[in-house]
Amino acid sequence: MKILGIESSCDETAASVVQDGRIILSNVVNSQIDIHTLYGGVVPEVAARSHIEVVNPVVNQALSEANLTWDDIDAIAVTYAPGLIGSLLIGTLAARTLAVLKNKPLYPIHHVEAHVYANFLNKNAPEFPMLALIVSGGHSQLVLFKDHGDYELLGQTCDDAVGEAFDKVAKIIGLPYPGGPSIAKAALEGNPLAYKLPKAKMHGAYDFSFSGLKTAVLRAVQREVGVDFTFPSTGLAELLNKQQQYDFAASFQRIAIETLVDKTEQAYRDYNPKSVVIAGGVAANQELRRILSERLPLQIDYAPIGLCTDNAAMVATLGYYQSLKNKPISPFDLEVLPSLSMTR
Repeated sequence: MKILGIESSCDETAASVVQDGRIILSNVVNSQIDIHTLYGGVVPEVAARSHIEVVNPVVNQALSEANLTWDDIDAIAVTYAPGLIGSLLIGTLAARTLAVLKNKPLYPIHHVEAHVYANFLNKNAPEFPMLALIVSGGHSQLVLFKDHGDYELLGQTCDDAVGEAFDKVAKIIGLPYPGGPSIAKAALEGNPLAYKLPKAKMHGAYDFSFSGLKTAVLRAVQREVGVDFTFPSTGLAELLNKQQQYDFAASFQRIAIETLVDKTEQAYRDYNPKSVVIAGGVAANQELRRILSERLPLQIDYAPIGLCTDNAAMVATLGYYQSLKNKPISPFDLEVLPSLSMTR
């Protein structure tokens, strides 16, 4: 069964064809990162306009690279939640129109759940029950999957997502957007014990918090350069030397990753799943992978780096498993839900 996936929840326009939920036949991603780097973050209106310009060429390229025609496609899967409303509207409108014109079944896909399914494109698919650590710019969650479509949210961030914290700390210390790769690179040159930063203590056993850590970095930088808390964060970077910048990156990354791994290890001990996966953009962080592998007593087959960030292969893969259990939605009934959580 060949599924065409379409993804446009934020600033990547992507299309992919996946066969039987396991084999990637094509995977096309048009990134807007160069555009949004100019602004230090994603501008929703700019993202939506870019999706309009490229969504059809991206879909056509995915079919061409898979060496397929529409007659070969069995169904369409599209991200409808969560995400930026303008971006979601473009992708779903394209998918709905194609479903009608080409007479194809249509499956609505939850973006965060789809990130987990990048791991099913590994040589060895994870087994259930499966513990998933989902970490990205908008999400930090621990989810226990009992089967396809049957999962329980164990914990989540109570404020900033970890990827958002990486972006904000990078801005404070003068590293480019996106913050995750920038901090990971700078941390290689830094001392992770140079600055003492706090770990949040939460009431929920598996919940996260990164807002306090972000603020602690801000205050530590202000102290380091000899200014008080009234000094604007936008002027701090130019007062840091390179080694201070590297040390702050390493110290922040250490605490952020230890926070994620501590909670994941606790959930693993409590639930004893057969497999553990990480998903989302922060799953590409090599230090996170290294420490998680050291702390957990099982082999983790990590998803390829290119499938950690937003892509349509994960959407098509989840669409395949949905097609085995659920009826397709009418193209005329599909609506976007920008704030939909996995628990609903």
